[in-house]
Amino acid sequence: MERGGGREIFDADGREAAVVVDTGVWSDFFAHAHTPQVDRLHELIDAGAPIAVTDIVLYELLAGAREDAPALERALRAFIVLRLESIDDFVLAASLRRAAWGGRGATSDALRYLVAAVCIRTGTPILHADAELDRLAGCSALRVFE
Repeated sequence: MERGGGREIFDADGREAAVVVDTGVWSDFFAHAHTPQVDRLHELIDAGAPIAVTDIVLYELLAGAREDAPALERALRAFIVLRLESIDDFVLAASLRRAAWGGRGATSDALRYLVAAVCIRTGTPILHADAELDRLAGCSALRVFE
């Protein structure tokens, strides 16, 4: 069975799989931007597919809210919220950063690696518009939802 523009949104066991939507896609969505990722998000919403955010994505969106943060919070809480669970998520995020960049220097945006760690731990694909996450998917178990 397929939904969402003809692309599968089911896991290997035939269960409907959630898709994590990253901060940049949500920002474009709320700005009414027309991007392929926003189109995919609209398809997922229209199909009633299970959509997830991570606690970090929720934080980033609420921190950047220009107006009506309480309404945005209520809307985001309607989705599945995947959370950082233990120090192991932080250790995984650090190893992901090293895998992507060969251990060179400090990272300027550690949050994306923490989001990726949650996605990998839970086996949840991510819908994003971030070249760094594409790079990371090429050298890790991160699954990109296209």
